[in-house]
Amino acid sequence: MNTKLIETLKTRLPELKQWQESMHQSPELSMQEENTSKFIAEKLKSFGEFEVVEGVGKYGIVATLKNGNSSKSIGIRADFDALPIQEDNNLAYKSTKDGVAHLCGHDGHTAMALGAAKYLAETKNFDGTVHFIFQPGEETMQGAPAMIEDGLFERFPMDEVYALHNMPTGEFGKFIFREGETMAAVDNWEIEIEGKGSHGAIPELGIDPIVCASSLVMALQSIVSRNVSPWKECVVNVGAFNAGTAGNIIPQKAHLKLSIRNMDSENRKMVLKRIKTITKAQAEAFGCTYSIKEGVIGSVLVNSPEQTRKALEIAKNTFGKEKVTDQDFAFMGSEDFAFMLEKKPGNYVMLGNGDGYMLHHPKYQFNQDLLPIGAAYWVALTEQLLKK
Repeated sequence: MNTKLIETLKTRLPELKQWQESMHQSPELSMQEENTSKFIAEKLKSFGEFEVVEGVGKYGIVATLKNGNSSKSIGIRADFDALPIQEDNNLAYKSTKDGVAHLCGHDGHTAMALGAAKYLAETKNFDGTVHFIFQPGEETMQGAPAMIEDGLFERFPMDEVYALHNMPTGEFGKFIFREGETMAAVDNWEIEIEGKGSHGAIPELGIDPIVCASSLVMALQSIVSRNVSPWKECVVNVGAFNAGTAGNIIPQKAHLKLSIRNMDSENRKMVLKRIKTITKAQAEAFGCTYSIKEGVIGSVLVNSPEQTRKALEIAKNTFGKEKVTDQDFAFMGSEDFAFMLEKKPGNYVMLGNGDGYMLHHPKYQFNQDLLPIGAAYWVALTEQLLKK
């Protein structure tokens, strides 16, 4: 174990908490993180050693630190967008914005990376280049593609790229690694059903999009149960159903938001095709019209075997074998870091947040005691992968 590194970063917990709490109080939605981006950039510039480039993929930041003569380089990515959820916690640093909150821990991820960046700027115990990638828009799967499109890997050459995410219910401080397919491809679709508005007292003069959309919600559930093999992982979730304004009105339109997740590319194609077929059939059956808005094309997150094994060994050597485990099954959650792993080899690791509410729950809380652990992991990874 690298007790000295861990204990040194634990002494910096008050500063790490201050950064995390500041971001938590002032959350910003995906691809709207102007002030958060400025906050991060200001901290990085205050460290004095980084070359800080802002505006990569709109609000993304890349902070580069070079030391020694080696041509080796790595990337460390942290996300910083919040969610459109009302926080239900009584924290001293609770979100000050109604309906917007850091209920996935991205504020914690960024504070960890900032802590590691400051430590590395002071110690420079490595030979090569480390790029800290601070990414917007993870929740909407927009940020990574935007940064890549803006030349992330051409402007900031790197051999490998790494990221982590806290995991509620996972043993506190335990690193969970997995090789290969690790997280599902997500497709965020929206379906609009249009009928014919009318007075609620004379429904025969209208075409009710709520009835049609309700039937569609139930029909979509047949895809996983009847079209997908029990051996395949798949989720078709309708997370939002919006229609109408009053009980005595038949509205003109109904709007559904879907989250579709697959671990297999061929299965994904079939599922998306079935959604289109079922939507068309349901709309026609009820005399409605429809439109489908497809989101960013999903991608399965695939951890590179070599980089995963290297990161796992570094975690063991730093924190002890008991704090590291191999995961034998994939997560159905999704991550736009998958797009970065399509371009560069690397690893995405889960870090146990301890008992508590799951990600995206109104009562979710990031465990602040994780901050020095995550920062220590990034320091150890940099020092070992870019060993002098």
